[in-house]
Amino acid sequence: MKYVDEYRDGAKAREIAAVIGAEVQPGRRYNIMDFCGGHTHSIARFGLEDLLPPSVRLIHGPGCPVCVLPTGRIDSAIELARRPDVILCSYGDMLRVPGSGRDSLLKAKADGASVRIVYSTLDALKVARQNPDKTVVFFAIGFETTTPPSALALLQAHAEGLENFALFCNHVMTPPAMRAILTSEERVPLEGVIGPGHVSVITGSQVYQPFAEQWQLPIVISGFEPLDLLQAILMLVRQVNNGRAEVENQYARALQQDGNPKARQVIEQVFTLRPSFEWRGFGALPDSALSIRPEFAAFDAEARFALPYRSVPDHKACACAEIVRGLKRPQDCRIFGTACTPDHPVGSCMVSSEGACAAHWAYGRFRDQQQGAAQ
Repeated sequence: MKYVDEYRDGAKAREIAAVIGAEVQPGRRYNIMDFCGGHTHSIARFGLEDLLPPSVRLIHGPGCPVCVLPTGRIDSAIELARRPDVILCSYGDMLRVPGSGRDSLLKAKADGASVRIVYSTLDALKVARQNPDKTVVFFAIGFETTTPPSALALLQAHAEGLENFALFCNHVMTPPAMRAILTSEERVPLEGVIGPGHVSVITGSQVYQPFAEQWQLPIVISGFEPLDLLQAILMLVRQVNNGRAEVENQYARALQQDGNPKARQVIEQVFTLRPSFEWRGFGALPDSALSIRPEFAAFDAEARFALPYRSVPDHKACACAEIVRGLKRPQDCRIFGTACTPDHPVGSCMVSSEGACAAHWAYGRFRDQQQGAAQ
């Protein structure tokens, strides 16, 4: 398969890993955060950590929108879904995320709530057209990557006069999360960051420049295939060795420096900054999320239903809040693989397709077992 197999060439991967091993400096640690959940899964799936020298440590960050959404927002979605006049449309990975009391959208659906799995915003619009007697609410979630489709769906509903369509907006942004990681009193020291590829296709690379300059932090925006990630790690190692702190673009085949101005324009047309928004693991972060502009309030589910928000603490045994900040690994959580599994998740990191716990369950735990047996 052209342009996929080439980026998964095992011999090439070992060659790049050998170069990384040759260029790391004795006695120096290279703590590198892979910010994006897609990177986390690729690293685990292809066993990239096994190819790297011990001095290069990969730390998983908060780049999973499902993982950083707080429990209170899940409860709000469940409350919406249980209204008899509402059909809630959502991407599938949201349905099993636990709310308070181990409730979930899937349980609400089993109890009779009208919850539909959709694969795009176009599906949600179609449901609204087919059910004019119901308010169809799309559970809009994600970083900058998935925000343009939500904006376009709202504009399409506005153009059609589709008054029974609304968004429950939970879109968050990458730079505030990166800033929260770097300014936290309790944080792991970082020598470099693998920047998110898909997000950066929208935002461009220039949004990371302040972080490189202020914190002298090397950042390399990477694609998602094994050779992409290994090349990005090599670029970071070289920056650290040379005392540079720059924003570099490994993902040149997809990412332009200024990103996608048209996508950002439609985001700005529909959304505005929230003064504050709660994140799992970080608490309330200022100017870190989006809300619907007042001129489109008729399509805002929170405004239409006067939906209150209540902050809810996470399950006491769940380490998801520490995992998304890079303070713990999935295997450090005392309920990982016992009380918390993909079939019975306690935390969102085990549910999401981009969650670090889900990645470690699918791939990493077997690596741990092999290492334990070898010892």
